[in-house]
Amino acid sequence: MPETQPTTIDTDEVARFSALATEWWDPKGKFRPLHKFNPVRLAYIRDQIAVRFGRDPRSSRPFQGLRILDIGCGGGLLCEPMARLGADVVGADASETNIEVARLHAAEGNLKIDYRATTAEALAEAGEEFDVVLNMEVVEHVSDMNLFLAKCSQMVKPDGIMVVATINRTLKALGLAIFGAEYVLRWLPRGTHQFNKLVRPAELETALNAAGMNVIDRTGVVYNPLGDRWQRSRDMDVNYMVLAEKKPKDG
Repeated sequence: MPETQPTTIDTDEVARFSALATEWWDPKGKFRPLHKFNPVRLAYIRDQIAVRFGRDPRSSRPFQGLRILDIGCGGGLLCEPMARLGADVVGADASETNIEVARLHAAEGNLKIDYRATTAEALAEAGEEFDVVLNMEVVEHVSDMNLFLAKCSQMVKPDGIMVVATINRTLKALGLAIFGAEYVLRWLPRGTHQFNKLVRPAELETALNAAGMNVIDRTGVVYNPLGDRWQRSRDMDVNYMVLAEKKPKDG
């Protein structure tokens, strides 16, 4: 029998998000928290890319000529703004249903985005390379985080960067991100996150380091109930983002 190749795909997670696919672009629907979260993560991504590649974020298409991968892109909430900023965008997701929703929405906006129903392993195996890999709210849903990050790192160009966003595995996160968000406030469907799959910053940094990446920036993201918005913070107890660069070959 042929040897089974290791995979990062958690089929239960794919099925869960596929069932919600039609909700992706409804700002008042089941992905409302992502729509609320999008401005703060977009600002962080935009600013970090601009600094890294010497671009003016105030220009009309500052990311012209840059190739960006959004792995686990869902319905394309990050792909579309990246494309509007001029980047050559590949959006990849293991769910064919999510990809079809993303393609239809991009077509409605006359946006050219290369959407693919595929995996990080398949893209890496094909030799794909990117200036930027966006890895947003994905690592807590894969079956093998170390393998997943290794494959994502493989696709980062030598001078490229990866942005990772996820949720810390703390009691505070259990109370706020799971019990509060899913069971009390019902911002997210129950079962969206599993506590044992949440990732502590030190664990993420260790995995990125092993995958050939150096973490060069970290930030927490917290919800401000008075302004009904998310904002950056030093508090990384629940939501957080990290920026990593490719290690030099001799490093």
